[in-house]
Amino acid sequence: MTATYTYDVFSSLDGYGTNSGSWGGYWGKQGPQLLDHRLAVYGEEQRMVFGADTYRAFARMLASSTEGSDVRDPWVTRMRSLSATVVSTTLEGPLDWPDATLESGDAVDVVARLKEESRVPLRSHGSLSMNRALMAAGLVDRVQVTLFPVITGQTGQDPVFRGAADFDLELLESRTLDGDIQELTYRPTPHV
Repeated sequence: MTATYTYDVFSSLDGYGTNSGSWGGYWGKQGPQLLDHRLAVYGEEQRMVFGADTYRAFARMLASSTEGSDVRDPWVTRMRSLSATVVSTTLEGPLDWPDATLESGDAVDVVARLKEESRVPLRSHGSLSMNRALMAAGLVDRVQVTLFPVITGQTGQDPVFRGAADFDLELLESRTLDGDIQELTYRPTPHV
């Protein structure tokens, strides 16, 4: 039996993962339901999988924050306490993550092996280009998009699915958090 792999990503309505504007984290829209739900999701035992850029961004963001800041929401602290695999051909250890393993090589090969070996589900938050490659290789079992009620047409950066293959999506779960944030979980299948 192979471990389930979930690609977990935040997005604006127009499909951007980040922005260069003054929106702030979560585009300034987070509320108690979102934060409590994220803590519950990350409360389950799982292994995180990050690409090099996302790992660097998290490490930099956490290093420059203080305990109790928005950056260190309880779910982020919990995520950081989970075992993690960082896939990179450019990083060198040791990593600034309590229980992280650095894997050099192609993400498709690394994640295929992890899916066979892991006794717990696998989850990746962010890591856009890595997860697009994993989707194309058929290794992503679930795409969980948390859709924030903003359009960042002028300041949006990092289109979540730019350059991705075509996929049909089967909606597995949906929920509304804090009145207007949507969390949508899909099973992707290549569109033929």
